[in-house]
Amino acid sequence: MIFAIISKKYLFLEKNLNRVAKMSHPLNIDKLDLQIISEMSTDASISYAELGKKLFVSGGTIHVRIKKLHEMGVIKGTRLQVNLRAIGYDVLAFIGIYLEKSSLYETVAKQLLKIPQIVRLNYTTGSYSMFAEIICKDSGELRKILQDDLQHIKGIERTETIISLEESFSRPINVSEAI
Repeated sequence: MIFAIISKKYLFLEKNLNRVAKMSHPLNIDKLDLQIISEMSTDASISYAELGKKLFVSGGTIHVRIKKLHEMGVIKGTRLQVNLRAIGYDVLAFIGIYLEKSSLYETVAKQLLKIPQIVRLNYTTGSYSMFAEIICKDSGELRKILQDDLQHIKGIERTETIISLEESFSRPINVSEAI
């Protein structure tokens, strides 16, 4: 009788611990996956073999894990990091966008997507409804986009532009310690 009660309590605890573990990592990501993400966030050009040596697993294991992470939507691709100033893009700016109504977000976002110089767009809380990052060749191109493109989008009440003078650093988040 006592054994049955202890067994039931143990099964209850085990079931709930598994449920909590699944909630914290619903995509079934383990420590190795996080180490792979962390290493590749720093250097996406590292070979699978080299990464495998660094993490003490085979290159084939790295390949399988990366494929799984892509299929799960955890890894969305790899990008080449370019020094934009070296190829003539001298202006990086942030644009705070005030919408007439927050319900216009999707409509406005679709219009902003048509402006290739806008490289990032976020729906935000706080002063702005939206916050955009824009990269231009010069201040003349920025002015043209602000006057000719943004101001003609229905739903935008007004904008505020913040020009970046220098990016001090940009780094990936360290996800390897998440578990």
